Amino acid sequence: MGWGGGAPQHLAEGRHPVGPTPRGAGLTWAGRGRAAPGAGAAAAAMAGAARGGPGPWLLLLGAAVSLVGAQVTYETKEVPENEPAEIPCAAYEFGLKNPRIEWKFQKGSSLVLFYYGGELTEPYKDRIRFSPNAIVFLTVTRADTGKYICEVVGDGSKIAKSEVNLIVQVPPSKPVAHVPTSATIGSRIVLRCTETDGSPPPSFRWYKDGMLLPTDPKSSPSFRNSSYSLDTATGELVFQPLGSSDSGDYSCEASNNVGSPQRSDAIHMEASEVNVGGIVAAVVVLLMVLALVAFGIWFAYSRGFFSKRKE
Repeated sequence: MGWGGGAPQHLAEGRHPVGPTPRGAGLTWAGRGRAAPGAGAAAAAMAGAARGGPGPWLLLLGAAVSLVGAQVTYETKEVPENEPAEIPCAAYEFGLKNPRIEWKFQKGSSLVLFYYGGELTEPYKDRIRFSPNAIVFLTVTRADTGKYICEVVGDGSKIAKSEVNLIVQVPPSKPVAHVPTSATIGSRIVLRCTETDGSPPPSFRWYKDGMLLPTDPKSSPSFRNSSYSLDTATGELVFQPLGSSDSGDYSCEASNNVGSPQRSDAIHMEASEVNVGGIVAAVVVLLMVLALVAFGIWFAYSRGFFSKRKE
């Protein structure tokens, strides 16, 4: 996402007027009960300067830092896709004097400043309505899932910050079951189920011949002879080892409590012993091919095809 025009000078220079306070600033974090250093820290800095310590510029920096206080709130909000969404700025409710407000959107390692200087940037101008205590999306899409950060700076460099983790609810699409059609008895076999649209991420279940596989095979008489592990978060079904009774039609299902669960097509997996006869047949065929090659070389030599021309 772009900035929607030229970035302000403080951004171009790499400075952020309302960003997080540097470490060591002695912030007061809400609910943590730790106070910022006050007049005592400033007095100690002044005494140090009088003894030939740091100069006045460091004293001023220490005094400014001691005035900074921060309060932070967090919340999570879930909204269906294509519906309006109101994201509150709880930081504004702290009542700082002469507040300056900025909004940022964070998704993974990407951080976008989309409201500063009293204006929304592109492409948010036509999608958001702004008020000091909230922003309202006219409609949200799955791309809007992420963290919304509201920072408010008041007089005296006091900072308040609130974060809202927005989850745009999207029902799962039809998953895909990755199942080998044949597998060797006694080996380790992994079946995978994948789905790419669901938000929040779906959980997975597996079915064999239309019957739900329990998480623990020993808990069901129907699957007591199987040895597998099932991860409902990743969708992996691991047989270790694979047994003869594990042959069947396998399908998986994805659900996230948004919309209806979706099930994949069924794929048949045949568990079989090592095919000794097939291996022997392959060896015989290979020997026959080698014999034919050897005969061809002998025949060529006997006919003089490889003899050197006389000078």
